[in-house]
Amino acid sequence: MSQPTSSRGGSNGEARDTDWDGVRLHIVSGKGGTGKTTVAAALALALAAGGRKVLLVEVEGRQGIAQAFDLPPLPYEERKIAVAPGGGDVYALAVDPEEAMLEYLEMFYGIKRVGKALTRMGVVDFATTIAPGLRDVLVTGKTSEAVRRRDKLGRRVYDAIVMDAPPTGRLARFLNVTQEVAGLARVGPIKNHADLVRGVLASPETAVHFVTLLEEMPVQETLDGIEELRTTGLPVGGVFVNMVRPAGLPEGVLEAAGRGRFDSAELALGLKAAGLTDATANASAVAEALAREVTEHALRTELEKRERVALEEAGVPRYDLPLLPDGADLAGLYELADALRAQCVA
Repeated sequence: MSQPTSSRGGSNGEARDTDWDGVRLHIVSGKGGTGKTTVAAALALALAAGGRKVLLVEVEGRQGIAQAFDLPPLPYEERKIAVAPGGGDVYALAVDPEEAMLEYLEMFYGIKRVGKALTRMGVVDFATTIAPGLRDVLVTGKTSEAVRRRDKLGRRVYDAIVMDAPPTGRLARFLNVTQEVAGLARVGPIKNHADLVRGVLASPETAVHFVTLLEEMPVQETLDGIEELRTTGLPVGGVFVNMVRPAGLPEGVLEAAGRGRFDSAELALGLKAAGLTDATANASAVAEALAREVTEHALRTELEKRERVALEEAGVPRYDLPLLPDGADLAGLYELADALRAQCVA
């Protein structure tokens, strides 16, 4: 595992003992197929461990959080979905842009009933379709409100918020809300709301993390995403390298196989001597099959090494998450949460 190169600092007195001290909003993105929803769920469990309260937010309407925790589809409300190690609580919210629009109408214009009528007429969906930037402002606005929210005693309602964000290719546009609404409104409530959201997203209390596999396309999208965020002034967090396979074989064997020098004949003799095959012909066939497997494994290992070097050049903390042999079920989420706690959450 590559250790983080630095820690984030914050002026908030409620800073957490993590590699991102002072960060309260963790935005998780990644190329499709890298497991970003699973990692976001595991991160929420890790951050909640020890008696803390964390909100896990979904913004794409896929009900990925419900699937990860083996739950029925989530409604548009914050509800407790899991208990973290040590007694912490994870709450979830599946943001519905239409419902967020109704809340917005009531908050700024006091016309919720009219908003419901507009929904029946399809006007709300029409508005967010022709102005997708408005949809993003409403969705990110709901999350930023949870970051700012305090109870009657002035305490933060949530210790941390984790957002399962859109894939890397759409991330910068999704988060760059001020630019997205520039063509919609230059003054007024929409503009003010977008500025408020942008203030949260670009603050030291926010970190945008990327999930990747050690493969060329996901790594390149991660590097492009990091560069794009830096260009737009949004805070980059860490890179979670997901589905990491154990080495399995000694370095010398992998090196020999990668160079085409792995001797299947010698392997066949070893199999026969060990009594694992009952005939020379059988031993040769098994040895050749094993040699092909070892060579493929060696080539993949070499590719993964090159991709790690590419990620190092980004200059951000990196964390390895193991490949789950039984898949990303509920038990797997807790296993990943333990791995995250060991690496980046005290």
